[in-house]
This record gives sequence, structure tokens and C-alpha cells, in this order.
Amino acid sequence: MSQRELVVLGTASQVPTRHRNHNGYVLLWDGHGILFDPGEGTQRQMLRAGVAAHDLTRICVTHFHGDHSLGLAGVIQRINLDRVPHTVTAHYPASGQRFFDRLRHATAYRETVRLDERPVDGPGRVEVTPAPGSSGERAEAAGEAPPFALTAHRLSHPVESYGYRLVEPEGRRMLPERLAAEGIRGPDVARLQREGELRGVRLEDVSVTRRGQRFAFVMDTRMCDGVHALAQDCDLLVIESTFLDDDVSLAEEHGHLTAGQAGRAAAEAGVRSLVLTHFSQRYTDPSLFAEQARKAGFEGELTVAEDLMRVPVPKRRS
Repeated sequence: MSQRELVVLGTASQVPTRHRNHNGYVLLWDGHGILFDPGEGTQRQMLRAGVAAHDLTRICVTHFHGDHSLGLAGVIQRINLDRVPHTVTAHYPASGQRFFDRLRHATAYRETVRLDERPVDGPGRVEVTPAPGSSGERAEAAGEAPPFALTAHRLSHPVESYGYRLVEPEGRRMLPERLAAEGIRGPDVARLQREGELRGVRLEDVSVTRRGQRFAFVMDTRMCDGVHALAQDCDLLVIESTFLDDDVSLAEEHGHLTAGQAGRAAAEAGVRSLVLTHFSQRYTDPSLFAEQARKAGFEGELTVAEDLMRVPVPKRRS
């Protein structure tokens, strides 16, 4: 069965606490592992969460503040130490290339793995190319669609920052009663799906469109157009809520969101499952973040993130 879930490695903001590590999130998606914003301690948090270097296929950095990127050096070295057998692709703001270079080569180590640098230099589609020799490359060679499209949107923060959005291609949901009426069964079903027509029966006659699932990662930003574009119709949205609503002026000053702003954005975007994270150390009662997101109008599944928790991507709507 396909595995689609978010593994939370760290949930603090600028300063880690006794209970919250710096940022780090891994999205497991049908054999792909996307590591978002590896802050300090990410390598150890991966160990505690049961995520191996071999699980990682892609790294996405939103911006180059330390709580979102200082763990990158250790993760890259661990990927090489463990001799991960596939290429790992890295996305990050192109304006921070000098920071990426410093982190990638922070100390001496033996490079054994190809790290494919794909910096983001503006909003839009981020190229998703399967690693050479991988199952994804073979699937594309056979004419199958890539597993997802990855896009980046500019956010509003004191340094250049991008959020990421993952969208699965549309598929088809087969209708058993129509297949039976047309006498199509067994291997012929797969053949019809591949070829689009079989014995005069078209695929669209015995199936309906199945919308692809959608995920977004929104970190360190004021409210802006990018937040709304990333969140729209997401099945799972991970979004920063550094401050509570009483401190909205601080949030605006430092380029962050409040819990209420995050909840309102998710509600307006039709998000199904919302994960709040990136909490300031000034607050000691996590339940207040959920209360304010609810008060702002969000009615879907709501998670106030804690280190090492796992959050499943909601099952498809029928």
C-alpha cells in the first residue's frame, strides 16, 4: 500500500527548547522522501523518527535562516556516509547559493552520492527529473506521468523565501458496474487503462476523473499572495504559526504568521488537513494555537505539531 505521510522532526522557531528541536519535516510519498528545511539536529531527529538517509530523494529549503538550514551540512554528509544509491536533488533560493555552497562543503568528507543542485530563481514549476536508473526514470520512459508536479511560490520574509506545493497528476477511478456492463474484467481492465480504448469501449465511458492529491509547505512569511496560492485546495497543508494573535504586530514586523492568520488562510483555501508548526519559545500552551485557528474559521482536521509525530495525508475523497 502506498505510504503518504508527514514525519515531523522539529517544530521550534528561532530558538529550540527542551521539547522542540529546530525545524525539519519529511514528506513520504509513494517511495519518495522530501526533506523540508533541515535545521540543527535534523540528522539525529531522523534517527529518532526512523527516517533513514536512504529514504531521502529530494531536499527543499525555503530560505537561509539558521533554524531552517543549519542541519543541511550534517544531512548531506550522512547521505554520502551511507552511500545512498540514488541521486538526491536539492532545491533552494538561488540568491542563497553562497550559503548552500558553504553548508554543502562545511567540512571535509568523501563524496559518494550525486547531489543535483536545482536552485529556485522565481515562482513557478520546479523541474522534477527522476534520478538516473531509478524506477521513476523507467516509468517516464514508458510514457507514464511523473509522480507529482512541484511548484514554488515567493513568500514575504526579510530574506528571499519560497514555499513549495506538490500536486499529483489527475487519474481515473474505474467504475465496476460499468466495466461489468461492458464485459471488461481481469487483465483487460489494465489494458484499457493503458490504451484508452478496448473493443470500442473508451476509458472515459467506464471511469471518472480522480483528482490528484495536493500538499503544500508554507514557512516564514507574512500573509501574502504566495500563501493563498500554495494552500489552495490542499489535502495537507503545513504552515508556520510562530505567534498568537495578540502578537500580530510582532508577526508582521518579523515576517511571520499568527495562528489565526494560518487558520483563516486554510479555511479560505479549502484545506482538508492543517498542520500548525514553527512556534515561538515565548508560548507554553500549544492548545492556544488550535483554539485561535478554529476561531478564525478552520473546520477541517487540525494538528498542532509536536516533534517526532506522523501525520497521514488524508485519504482520497470518493
